Amino acid sequence: MQHHRKVNSQQAHNTSSHEYQEDFEVKETNLNLGEAAAAYGGRGWLSGGERMANTLDLVEQMYYLYVRVVKAKDLPPTAITASCDPYVEVKLGNYKGRTKHFERKTNPEWNQVFAFSKERIQSSSLEVFVKDKEMVGRDDNHLGRVVFDLNEIPTRVPPDSPLAPQWYRLEDRRGEGKTRGEIMVAVWMGTQADEAFTDAWHADAAFVYGEGVLNVRSKVYVSPKLWYLRVNVIEAQDIVPNDRSRLPEVFVKVQVGNQILRTGICPDRTANPMWNEDLVFVAAEPFEEHLVLTVEDRVHSSKDDVLGRISLPLTVFDKRLDHRPVNSRWFDLEKFGFGALEGDRRKDLKFSSRVHLRACLEGGYHVLDESTLYISDQRPTAKQLWKPPVGILEVGILSAQGLLPMKMKDGRGSTDAYCVAKYGQKWTRTRTIIDSFSPKWNEQYTWEVYDPCTVLTLGVFDNCHLGSGNKPDASQQRDSRIGKVRIRLSALDAHRVYTHSYPLLVLHPSGVKKTGEIQLAVRFTTLSLAHTIHIYGHPLLPKMHYIHPFTVNQVENLRYQAMTIVAARLGRAEPPLRKEVVEYMLDVDSHVWSMRRSKANFFRIMSLLSGIISTNRWFNDVCHWKNPTTSVLVHVLFLILICYPELILPTIFLYGFLIGLWNYRLRPRGPPHMDAKLSWAEAVNPDELDEEFDTFPTSRENDVVRMRYDRLRSVAGRIQTVAGDVATQGERLQSLLTWRDPRATCLFVVFCLCAAVVMYVSPARVVVLVGGLYYLRHPRFRSKLPSVPSNFFRRLTARTDSML
Repeated sequence: MQHHRKVNSQQAHNTSSHEYQEDFEVKETNLNLGEAAAAYGGRGWLSGGERMANTLDLVEQMYYLYVRVVKAKDLPPTAITASCDPYVEVKLGNYKGRTKHFERKTNPEWNQVFAFSKERIQSSSLEVFVKDKEMVGRDDNHLGRVVFDLNEIPTRVPPDSPLAPQWYRLEDRRGEGKTRGEIMVAVWMGTQADEAFTDAWHADAAFVYGEGVLNVRSKVYVSPKLWYLRVNVIEAQDIVPNDRSRLPEVFVKVQVGNQILRTGICPDRTANPMWNEDLVFVAAEPFEEHLVLTVEDRVHSSKDDVLGRISLPLTVFDKRLDHRPVNSRWFDLEKFGFGALEGDRRKDLKFSSRVHLRACLEGGYHVLDESTLYISDQRPTAKQLWKPPVGILEVGILSAQGLLPMKMKDGRGSTDAYCVAKYGQKWTRTRTIIDSFSPKWNEQYTWEVYDPCTVLTLGVFDNCHLGSGNKPDASQQRDSRIGKVRIRLSALDAHRVYTHSYPLLVLHPSGVKKTGEIQLAVRFTTLSLAHTIHIYGHPLLPKMHYIHPFTVNQVENLRYQAMTIVAARLGRAEPPLRKEVVEYMLDVDSHVWSMRRSKANFFRIMSLLSGIISTNRWFNDVCHWKNPTTSVLVHVLFLILICYPELILPTIFLYGFLIGLWNYRLRPRGPPHMDAKLSWAEAVNPDELDEEFDTFPTSRENDVVRMRYDRLRSVAGRIQTVAGDVATQGERLQSLLTWRDPRATCLFVVFCLCAAVVMYVSPARVVVLVGGLYYLRHPRFRSKLPSVPSNFFRRLTARTDSML
């Protein structure tokens, strides 16, 4: 059905390792998107000229038979129990769907929707049975039924209104006439664009029950609105220590939820300590936690006495939208334990210690829950500061192929896959396709884009919460990672539909593994080209990040707290978006040390330096006349630029223009994707992988830890040597005028004076011409020994002789 064309086709003589690498490439796919499927016998199945409107134009239309069971009335009681515990069973061929039952009720209301995929329908009629739960297993447990001919079922085309349900008289189960009771049912044909799609019971998930029914549905989530809470602890007054024979060593501890920060100990041992320290926390709306502040006395290195305490709701603090300061406030402290144990005497307390705070909720920052390398949202917290969107991102999550079995079910491998997409504050989750290695979702989602230089992240997971009870402790199960895809919007052409198959790569302790492929259709539509171009001149983050920046450690700690809050809030949704899913999507472990990542970053640096090295090698070839024609042309260009110096800058920009045009033919044809070779995941040492997947602190044996520590020392030694060499060259340059070597500085000062006189009396063109021709001189005029300036620079002193 789908035809794939590899972007870089393999050659027959490629080695096996090259074939393995080629399997990790992104492939372009040819899909018939947004077209109606073929007709199926009769007008009820879109035969002839009846075609579905393309409401979802980035996915393939999938057709479903929808059955909405609303309610029943006047149901007859059974002769044995003289009551009725009704439920409804919807049967289509071999598929059966069942509603919940009601105890002793003859007028029940279910309002449940059942969906049957057209591809799996093998019957021409639909049967809706009303049954009595108390009579299950008996032949006479049927209270009645209604039969529908599939050829007569109408088709609903959104955005038409939903089909109105109708009352139907129940028939005898043998079809021998009408019986007592009626049932209200609506039956129609529709696609995944129907509003009933997300809440419907699907026939291919028939064995799922309990909470698992909710976990298989497609849903949209919204991240909580995050704020930075800045607490400036200024001072305290009238602090009374428990031991009055000593002066207190006072500090302040502030707790917001699970976040605890402390000020330093006041250097002055006094009853009126001052700190003036900023403590920054992450808070989420609605504000459920309180700010709990305690003033404590460091009595001993292992003992702190609480001298006062106060608990404040976050709603009492002002919301700041810019860098203008907020007013400070004094708060009375409660004596620790006094208010809790003797609440009735609180009014009698005339004296209390006080603490001086300046606290506010920062609305001008963007609370980072993602790494800035993969950021999908750059807007500040306060909605008043948002700019209008610049475009629309539409993503069609089509299908996956070749998924690996992620768990065992009934003695065989199985995968229950769903896909999660995250962009900005909006998360989407597709329906879980049960027990399939080639699931087809065909769901389309839309996001507003406020900055094109952002990244869409999609992850595929195996659902382990289907209520099937295949493991004893189902509540502790974690949804398994199948793979992740990142798409940078700035790499996409506007208004073009990208249909590609992306490999799903996961790094395991045994190495990188391809777990399948996912087919996506992506379209980025710009609303205003001028506005989009204007965005490129704006700062990456809101201006508060630059006016009052955070330290690197603060950013990492605050990002971890933000990820924790987002995971906790989304885990409380119904169905929950689980913690392991949110953490994987937000790259919670991106800061953890990894020898593999260190190697990858090192070779990234070397690839950047290779361009400079290649340019320097080419210029040396020109100077040594390896290619006389090129050397002559460089001499001619050099003489022209000396004669007409006003052409220097235009020539540089012209070369940049020509190089850009030349590289246009090498531009990527599709969005970039995970590169196993760039990540240094293909050739990584197994022990280094084991180290990367080790816990923190380590859980390995002492011998293994000692070996890894020695290896880390060797790597750090090389880094230390390179850093020392760079520092030495800088200190040599600095020592030219600092008189660390008086003779060398004297020579350089005299040289500067002579050079100033010569350049003053000589035209600048002549000086540059002589210097350039000297540098480009023929090899027969060159010495094999280092030049005088090089010798002089290498003899300069650095500060290495002052190091221990």
